[in-house]
Amino acid sequence: MIIPLAHRADQTQEYYFSVKLAEVRRLQAAGHDVINIGIGNPDLMPSENTIDALIASARQPGSHGYQSYKGTPALRQAITRFYAHTYGVTLDADTEVLPLIGSKEGITHISLTFLNEGDGVLVPELGYPAYRAVSQMVGAKVSEYPLQEHNGWQPDWEAMADLVAGSPTSTKIIWLNYPHMPTGAPATHALFERAVRFAHEHKVLLCHDNPYSLILNKKSPVSLLSVDGAKDVAVELNSLSKSHNMAGWRIGWMAGAKAYVDAVLTIKSNVDSGQFKPLMDAAAEALDNSDDWHRERNAVYQGRLDAVHALLDALGCTYTTDQEGLFIWAKLPDTVESAETLVDDLLYNKHVFIAPGFIFGPKGNRYIRVSLCLPEERIRTAIQRILG
Repeated sequence: MIIPLAHRADQTQEYYFSVKLAEVRRLQAAGHDVINIGIGNPDLMPSENTIDALIASARQPGSHGYQSYKGTPALRQAITRFYAHTYGVTLDADTEVLPLIGSKEGITHISLTFLNEGDGVLVPELGYPAYRAVSQMVGAKVSEYPLQEHNGWQPDWEAMADLVAGSPTSTKIIWLNYPHMPTGAPATHALFERAVRFAHEHKVLLCHDNPYSLILNKKSPVSLLSVDGAKDVAVELNSLSKSHNMAGWRIGWMAGAKAYVDAVLTIKSNVDSGQFKPLMDAAAEALDNSDDWHRERNAVYQGRLDAVHALLDALGCTYTTDQEGLFIWAKLPDTVESAETLVDDLLYNKHVFIAPGFIFGPKGNRYIRVSLCLPEERIRTAIQRILG
């Protein structure tokens, strides 16, 4: 006998990449060399000082017990230094920072903290699937706000206002993510000023997800919290996964006003028991990586970016060159039936895996997303297979 599932389990689908990667593994098990340029899983190493700090901390007898639900003071202080140096944002290490087991965890904690069943949530029509999935799991009513392709994939603020005004339930949360995934649209101070003003006007919580600001950024990185008045209406998620090559370490954080941090901590403290101290000690060390370290990492990504542009040219796709982050978003030529058709053809006939745009929202039906998380020579090999 199988106990009936909760409604949220019936309504939630397995993550697309979980399913597709199982197919990739089956092909690999059959002896095929699959080139995976669909997943945002950094293949580069963390800095040497990060690894050294992990080892040194793990050798300490006091490192293996439970830690504070708020993380170590050293980690919180490192986060505040990082924000001051990177974004020019001042945070209080004791009250305005909450370490997380990756920022993806924060999406769930924030949703559990602020959303009642039936509350409204606005998510971008193209975006990280977890915003929509978690909102639905907690029983919220999800509405997608338009992104203007002709305007650099910026939000359509007038349409968003109409969604808030026309909703039969109170809109509580808006999810925002710039540099944007999957389109690579850059963050700007003007965009964040408009977002904060909108949140004040409509009395909603603005939740900004900011993991890509240090990857191939064309200018100084920007935090939403750098805008005057942002802390009153906004929180920001960030992590070391992409920016410091530490995806599997599951180290992230939420930053915002004390009232928001305390509220989320109430939920978080009932869900997990804190993080492993050596991971937090190493993360604190990583956050002090030099600007030169980040420049060297971006130089590697630049070489891969050039190769991905050549791959997209081979496929006849079009794309913009101002994109930031770990992915390139590209439009299919009219001669290609659909993204799903192209993805399956490349996977099964060329043994090259890329991500179809529709997994990020219906507006992505005519798009693909290609990752930079693979050595340049492997991307060049993929090009040869496509052209061959």
